[in-house]
Amino acid sequence: MRGRGERGATLIELVISIVVIAIAASAVLGVLSGTVGRSADAMVMSQAVSIAEAYLEEISLKPFADPDAIDGETTRLAFDDVNDYNGLVDDGARDQFDVELAPLEQYMVTVVVTPSAALAGAERIDVRVTYPGNGVVALTGYKLP
Repeated sequence: MRGRGERGATLIELVISIVVIAIAASAVLGVLSGTVGRSADAMVMSQAVSIAEAYLEEISLKPFADPDAIDGETTRLAFDDVNDYNGLVDDGARDQFDVELAPLEQYMVTVVVTPSAALAGAERIDVRVTYPGNGVVALTGYKLP
């Protein structure tokens, strides 16, 4: 026997609360699934930025003038000045010893070295990395004589 102060939930109240909880849960899961899908993009883009920075640093550390006065070195290992990198295209990121890095084979790197219009006598270095999903990261640096 129930006392006067006791009251339970009706079937309608239970069904309504279940529907409200289901709607809230599906909204939260929808937001989470979208976030998870885009989180990989950030990691891939971050990797592309790191690759571009590595190439730009490698090129920037080379001398401005050709030390052996021989132009047209054909392999990256032989590159001895900034201008040797002009036109470099690596289909798959490589290290400074021209060894392909297997986990980064989906990244394409292009380098263009041109005389700078902004800084007289300087060389402008443009490094462009195309990463999976057709994203592009472009970094520019300058090498002074």
